[in-house]
Amino acid sequence: MRGRRVIPVANPDIGEEELLNVIEAVKSGWISSKGKFIKEFENKFASYLGAKYAISTSSGTAALHLALLALGIGPGDEVLVPDLTFVSPASMVKVVGAKPVLVDVSPDYWCIDPLKIKKKISKRSKAIIVVHIYGHPAKMDEILEIAETHGLYVIEDCAEALGAEFKGRKIGTFGHISCFSFYANKIITTGEGGMCVTNDSELAEKIEILKNHGMRPQKRYWHEVIGFNYRMTNLQAAIGIAQLNKISRLITRKREIAKIYHEELESLPNIVLHPEMSWAKCVYWLYSILLDSRKTRDRLAIYLKNHYVETRNFFYPLHEMPPFKIEGDFAISKSLSERGINLPSGPKIDDDDIVYICSLIKRFMKK
Repeated sequence: MRGRRVIPVANPDIGEEELLNVIEAVKSGWISSKGKFIKEFENKFASYLGAKYAISTSSGTAALHLALLALGIGPGDEVLVPDLTFVSPASMVKVVGAKPVLVDVSPDYWCIDPLKIKKKISKRSKAIIVVHIYGHPAKMDEILEIAETHGLYVIEDCAEALGAEFKGRKIGTFGHISCFSFYANKIITTGEGGMCVTNDSELAEKIEILKNHGMRPQKRYWHEVIGFNYRMTNLQAAIGIAQLNKISRLITRKREIAKIYHEELESLPNIVLHPEMSWAKCVYWLYSILLDSRKTRDRLAIYLKNHYVETRNFFYPLHEMPPFKIEGDFAISKSLSERGINLPSGPKIDDDDIVYICSLIKRFMKK
């Protein structure tokens, strides 16, 4: 009989190196938005991706806001956004005064569908936000071809997929600007925090100015544009460096977790397992499965909760939510949302716990 210990959906792997870095930052007195760890974290992050510039931010949502502003997107513009995603991309499009145009997703890998993007492009289209959902890359070659043909910017939302690859190249290096999140349940964490990544020096400078109240570094307290306080703290960056130092191990562990789930569940009927396309390296941010119906999914969630296993349903499709409600053909995102469930996937989960969770799923499915 197992004790009443809840198995969480996600838990960060915070250790001695993170603690020592934070202590150093505290002792230095640089605990807010200045200090040695910030620039070091930005440089190491850019190097890890193979990008030229990385600009730290206070959150992944702030990074998306800054990306849209830096690209000059505003009233009268349209931005194509996947219908199945966390709300931030569409919200930030609204915040800058533009219109989010929702696009259905692929049934095979759950990201925005390039074939459906083409049908939604208009004269007002300015950009595509590509969300690499649940750790799986979008089909970047086709998206980039569409964007180039129609003169569109590409923003990659990599919040859930740091370290994932498309055809051997890390995501976050394809778009004009890429945005990352370091929330506590992400691949690496700084508690809260984010990053904008670009290879364009002018865009990098714009983002740097906009995140710091619109102030030019060469002329302090002179503000040429309206800006924001979207700065990361030295304490957060101290944690981020330690997390980045072990990112290979964290991603290896994520893929090990996925492998166990796959091996344990692949024989079950009426379950679709988390995909990994032949052209992709998925980092399985949250290991996710599809059931045959919303009713089955909801009953499984309750069953697992009653056995102290935490789960999370897939995101609601944006087209159903009040700020973005619209009629249209979003059959895939609606189906995925109703049938999808995220299973415990934190890097610290024990193999025995994964096997236990799978045994519960098998028992439930037999019933």
